[in-house]
Amino acid sequence: MKDIAILLPYKENFTENNAGAASIWVKDYLNRSKLKKRSTVYGNLEDNSKPLLNNFKNLKIGSSFVKKNISYTDKLYKEYLKYHFKIIEIHNRPESLLYLIKKKVKAKLIFVYHNNPQDLRSSSSIKERTFIAENTDQIYFVSGWVKNKFFENLPYNHRNNCEILYPAINPIKKFPKKEKVIIFTGKLNSSKGFDIYGKSVIRILDKFKNWKAMAIGNEPREKFNFKHNRLKILDWVNHSKILNYYKKASISVVPSRWQEPFGRTAMESAAFGCATITSKKGGLPETFENSLFINKINEHELYNLIKKLIINFDYRKKIQKINWKNVKHKLSDHVGKIDSLKNFYLNSNFNFNKGSKFKILHISTFDERSDHRLFNISIANKISKGFIRNDHDVINFSYRNYLTKNLITKNNSYINDKITNITENYRPNLIVLGHNNILENKTLSNIKLKYNSKIILWYEDALGQKGEGPNWKNNLNLIENNHHLIDQYYLTTHPDEIKTKIQRQKLNYLPIPVDPNIENLTIYDYKNRYKDLFFALSHGVNFGKLKKGKSDERENFIGNLMQLFPNLKYNILGISNELPKWNYNFYNELAKCKMSLNLSRGKPLKYTSSNRIAALVGNGIFTFIDINTKFYDFFDDNEVGFYKNVKDLGNKIEYLLKYPKKINEYGKRGKEKYFKLFNNKIITKKIIDKTFS
Repeated sequence: MKDIAILLPYKENFTENNAGAASIWVKDYLNRSKLKKRSTVYGNLEDNSKPLLNNFKNLKIGSSFVKKNISYTDKLYKEYLKYHFKIIEIHNRPESLLYLIKKKVKAKLIFVYHNNPQDLRSSSSIKERTFIAENTDQIYFVSGWVKNKFFENLPYNHRNNCEILYPAINPIKKFPKKEKVIIFTGKLNSSKGFDIYGKSVIRILDKFKNWKAMAIGNEPREKFNFKHNRLKILDWVNHSKILNYYKKASISVVPSRWQEPFGRTAMESAAFGCATITSKKGGLPETFENSLFINKINEHELYNLIKKLIINFDYRKKIQKINWKNVKHKLSDHVGKIDSLKNFYLNSNFNFNKGSKFKILHISTFDERSDHRLFNISIANKISKGFIRNDHDVINFSYRNYLTKNLITKNNSYINDKITNITENYRPNLIVLGHNNILENKTLSNIKLKYNSKIILWYEDALGQKGEGPNWKNNLNLIENNHHLIDQYYLTTHPDEIKTKIQRQKLNYLPIPVDPNIENLTIYDYKNRYKDLFFALSHGVNFGKLKKGKSDERENFIGNLMQLFPNLKYNILGISNELPKWNYNFYNELAKCKMSLNLSRGKPLKYTSSNRIAALVGNGIFTFIDINTKFYDFFDDNEVGFYKNVKDLGNKIEYLLKYPKKINEYGKRGKEKYFKLFNNKIITKKIIDKTFS
């Protein structure tokens, strides 16, 4: 089972003889991992050398490739398309990480920094590191120093998906027999301090005739001619041999001038019982507990430290045994951290089909204004109830409660601060912005970066130009303002009808939902309904008349219908001096009628309707809707009536009035179909699945 892919840097040699720091890190962790059999290591071996582990696959690239890293990563991507990895772990090449992010892989992305992030391509700038933090599921650093370099000059100094996972080692059970040997391991250059090591140990060897010294490594670009009959200089040897040398050596020296990301040689030599001398550069102070530090990196100070350990046997022995007994970074302790995360990704996290429960902060208006007169049509209420019906935990934050001059400035700073504090306390997995853009981009960005919350936005007004709905252009500008921070949009206007700079893959159609406790009427069962057609208008009206400066083509449509079919018995609210009705009074008027009209403002758009369609069809009254809405993709004409124009509508009403049983039957079918397709439990499950897919 190929669930986990581990991608090494393409220059990393995953062999016993030439393994680099990242290769050893991967080998050590994977050997102890319970997920070893589900993991495949991908690397680039240019010859037929035996890899460190059997579960290795070579992504060999030829020398002809100009952009080797991209070509190499693309081969891994093709493996992903074949095996559909659930987790991809990338080591030390941000360029590879960004390539996979750009490819929109659905696998969870784990990235491990082995070097200073500011020195790596595609990670050096603040903008690049911010993007990596925001778009990577988990980031590990091999030391606190590396982590600090990642966050340096960023607007925050920590993020929940960023942790330290040190290189680690298996302690040896028995303290080894030590020989009078001083050891240096690493590149034989001045950056590693080999120059002062060579000078100081030659002086030591001249003074202490029973001591030996050795160095393991090479450096073709920098040559030092240190010679002594008791100084042995070896080329690179395999890692297991190096560990055996540490077992025998009494003193280990790591005098680096450059900022070591961690310092594996220091950790390993200390764990194998060496009295270890290090500089304070980079992550070296984090490698083990009892380091002897070179405060000034020069030959004289190093000579004195080595001399002190040689002369004082008891002191040297004490340091050696403390280092051996108190290994700071044990594989047995560290492996569980990354295994737990991977198990979470593999078995539980975001697997909504298995009943995952999440915390949701829903920021909207829940119609407290005007004494809850709009509660029955509130999409916000129904969406929250849908989340709860799917066993998620929901906090409703009604921002209109805080829109007062006493509490809030013009830039909504009070609400932004309040949401930030709520998020800190609640730690939601999902933030839902309901028909609003009340939060500033800075607030949204900080929340995503700090808490790794998904953020979605739903919007119910018309957003398509053809629809000519109220303020469609302003509405579109409103939701576009923060599109780079919104994970998904759920819109009652079908995406096919919207021209926008928002990425198409973020746009989703949101049907008007129904809830069994709100749309709970069965109009088709009611007796003595004496009105033929129901229609209610509320937008832009005051005491049954359009407000000054308002126009509404629906008034003309109803007027033409009444003129062409004067014998029909109408129950028209909101126009012709009839007052609008709300909630209970709305239902009371609806219950008087045999059929209803769902007529939205503007030209009909695909699948687009005001929220009145749920109040009508969802309560079991047979409802007519313009055929150009294309709702026939969901409903048959014995569930919802489709009309082409005013005359066609009137003719169909008159025809059905001859068959009252059909009207009732169609009303019942329409309600049943609507609840089957668009109940709030189904809709919110689809929202969750899409958002976290």
